[in-house]
Amino acid sequence: MYDLAIINGKVYRNQVFQSMNIYVEGEKIVDMSSGFLPAHTVIDANHLEVLPGMIDPHVHFELDLGWIKSVDDFASGSDAAIHGGVTSIIDFLEPVDNEIDLERVFYERLEQAKKATVDYSFHATIKNPKCDLEVFVKKMMSLGMYTLKLFTTYSDSNRRTYDKDIYTLLKLSHQYRFLLLVHAEDDDLIILNPSFTYQDLPISRPRLSETQEALKLAQYVRETQGYLYMVHLSSGKTLQKLIEQYADILHTHFFVESCPQYFTFNEEKLTSKQGHLYTFAPPLRPEEDQKILHHLIHHIDTIGTDHCAFMKKDKLKEKLSEIPLGIGGVEFSLPMMRKHVGDLVIDKMSLHVGRIQGLKHKGHIEIGYDADLVINHPIDHQILAHHGTCDYTVYQNMKVHGKPLIVIRRGHVVLDQGVLVKNPGQWIEGGPIHD
Repeated sequence: MYDLAIINGKVYRNQVFQSMNIYVEGEKIVDMSSGFLPAHTVIDANHLEVLPGMIDPHVHFELDLGWIKSVDDFASGSDAAIHGGVTSIIDFLEPVDNEIDLERVFYERLEQAKKATVDYSFHATIKNPKCDLEVFVKKMMSLGMYTLKLFTTYSDSNRRTYDKDIYTLLKLSHQYRFLLLVHAEDDDLIILNPSFTYQDLPISRPRLSETQEALKLAQYVRETQGYLYMVHLSSGKTLQKLIEQYADILHTHFFVESCPQYFTFNEEKLTSKQGHLYTFAPPLRPEEDQKILHHLIHHIDTIGTDHCAFMKKDKLKEKLSEIPLGIGGVEFSLPMMRKHVGDLVIDKMSLHVGRIQGLKHKGHIEIGYDADLVINHPIDHQILAHHGTCDYTVYQNMKVHGKPLIVIRRGHVVLDQGVLVKNPGQWIEGGPIHD
């Protein structure tokens, strides 16, 4: 007799919905069948959708900027995630420049994450390194991380990593099969004018800075055959140029992540009275870019939210330099993106993330995989409430598609008809990138 059965559902596998029943033993999917088999607990999905648990590869819980901290910790951020059908997240370690500090910040972050009710992994983060890069990479992998983030900008806060080290890291990524995550903006084109207001954000961080940096990095990837993952691509023009010039490495060595905010809004939002609330980096782009993103959605590998929430009072500042950049979004990424582009986004938020990020048993409904499942009502509805700590959401009153009713994480029901069922998440060890 199985521990858990989910019956009568329309199960999403291989890009189609299939009528089948799922059987769980412990934390794993152990059988899938059209027949009815005995189980201690039976959940009748009653012709609802059964989706894989979503994986958000890009969140910032408890992000400490030195002068302000993002308001969702691992507890409240997890709660919001679960309401959105997200069962796993990947957060970031504090940027460091040597392997000794890397180990220290890893264990500090691990302690913070014990409050999580989703499963969690971390991206190591490097800044302007002052160490042997191969030693750094080996230390990272020994800690169970195979993803390393760097910035090509933020030289003002000493977070920038320069081209010589990026090139070395790409060669190492080919050798050790880890994934190099890059925040790609040309630092020389960033304008940090203290007189800028929030409306000047697209001038401060222009579209060209993203496009030029992305194309330069793609050339480095082609030369080294390393593995690079571009986080939060904001510009349809950037994606267009990558497709035109580097189609040979896209989806195999150069991976692209974008975010729901770039599909939902454009830079006109920054001219409104509430424009302060739409400030993040990279910023919103012109409507033309937004339309191109929709058109080229098939060329985007994954969707992450870059969830980094701050209170309204902290965003409502006049000077750009006083505004913490970031918004919340982990709760609404799946229903918002399905409203925009339909079912094809499901794999971009589950299967593709698991494969690209080296999470072996996540993101797919298959025997032997973790029993991370979302029983979802496929209805259009309006966002009228949100969870987490933040006192606003940019998605308020918007129409979306799909509402998670029951969320199962490793065989445990963690959301039951909209009610959270507290159960601790666990650390997910990463692995080498999959071909």
